[in-house]
Amino acid sequence: MEKRIGSQKPTKKLFLPYQETIADEAVESYEKSGRKAYDWQKNLVNPMMGLNDDGLWTHLKFGFSIPRQNGKNEVVAIREFEGLKRSERILHTAHRTTTSAAAFNRLLGIMESSGLEEKTHFNKIKATGRESIELIDGGRIDFRTRTSSGGLGESFDLLVIDEAQEYTTDQESALMYTIAASQNPQTVYCGTPPTPISSGTIFNDLRNMVFEGDSIDTGWAEWSVEEQSEMRDVELWYKTNPSLGLRLSERNIQSEVRGDEIDFNIQRLGLWIKYNLKSAISREEWDRLQVPALPKLKGKLFAGIKYGYDGTNVALSIAVKTDDDKVFVEAIDCRSIRTGNKWLIDFLLKADVQEVVIDGASGQNILAEDMKKAKLKKPLLPTVKEYIVASSTFEQSLFQENISHAGQPSLSEVVTNSEKRTIGTQGGFGYKSQLDDFDIALMESMILANWSCVTAKEIKKQKIQY
Repeated sequence: MEKRIGSQKPTKKLFLPYQETIADEAVESYEKSGRKAYDWQKNLVNPMMGLNDDGLWTHLKFGFSIPRQNGKNEVVAIREFEGLKRSERILHTAHRTTTSAAAFNRLLGIMESSGLEEKTHFNKIKATGRESIELIDGGRIDFRTRTSSGGLGESFDLLVIDEAQEYTTDQESALMYTIAASQNPQTVYCGTPPTPISSGTIFNDLRNMVFEGDSIDTGWAEWSVEEQSEMRDVELWYKTNPSLGLRLSERNIQSEVRGDEIDFNIQRLGLWIKYNLKSAISREEWDRLQVPALPKLKGKLFAGIKYGYDGTNVALSIAVKTDDDKVFVEAIDCRSIRTGNKWLIDFLLKADVQEVVIDGASGQNILAEDMKKAKLKKPLLPTVKEYIVASSTFEQSLFQENISHAGQPSLSEVVTNSEKRTIGTQGGFGYKSQLDDFDIALMESMILANWSCVTAKEIKKQKIQY
């Protein structure tokens, strides 16, 4: 009876057509070490090392996600070894120092087992967190632990993002330009699906862009389940773990079943979750700004009103200065537009409001007219540029901890399940919800109120002298 092994083909993939591939040469060099490349590893290396008509990499970016302990780093080692032989300058980065060191030792072992000798064929530097290997007649590879400044001022041909689920935007800003001067650059991302506590956003963004058709030069492959599944379903084990029966055993996976169900789905079945995944603002960050009791307030209120993009809801939030010159924010409500504007007008008539900011083409002009009829002060209708400034102001308030809140569940859920959306081409951004059940309008109304409060000029009391 033939031994059963895991699926050698990804459950989801998108590869661009390529003219030829140098994968066969790379695998041959790798197997001279005595190792044997599995079919699924070859199925990744083939498109990864595919060339176009000009002899350049077809995929400028190539990402793959696979459950743990399947051997994804062997795929990277195959690519790196061939890159060294082709005189590439390579940077292998990882989230943890131990991971970076393991990658160095893995490639070094492959080279030595294939007959290459130190001093004769290559030189190495073994310094924790900054290892390197250089072929005497070839390329060089550096192994680094990622930081927000690592790589600045250096130039490479191949950039490897190991533990890509932890790859952050500030790290990408430091590394993305290191391959800009290369005549034939490539970036390889490898990892597992992010967990709710993963710090990275880039891996998930890359995956989304590929499957939404927003990337023209990227390849992707993954072994995964579409939704949270039964841990004891052996068929899913074989579907999502290509090395099951090769280097993994059913017994080993069975021992993991006693753990957390969601974690098992992510780590062993390759599930990509949405809840709290890569939120622009983490629960920890937001909870840190919560106050146990209402702080001492000063001055008037500032109201932010946001009509949702789909024309379904309208949200109202307020902001007010505190005695310690911070801003306290609170969501008032988020209601269907069908209920009309009366509840908004009633609130504004009763509250001591210094300024009202209204955004949203689906209703801002109508509400402004209703306010005029109610003899309320004319509201501010922000431009796109001002809206971008409002979002940036909120982010800075968050970083500097100049904002506080009471921990309202509705507002907290939206804020901690949000992600940035690009506005324009100059780095501007707003926010969007990660979950269909949460309307981002509630968060955006709070952002507008905060901006109005932060930028308002203090009203000075008139002094009367005799």
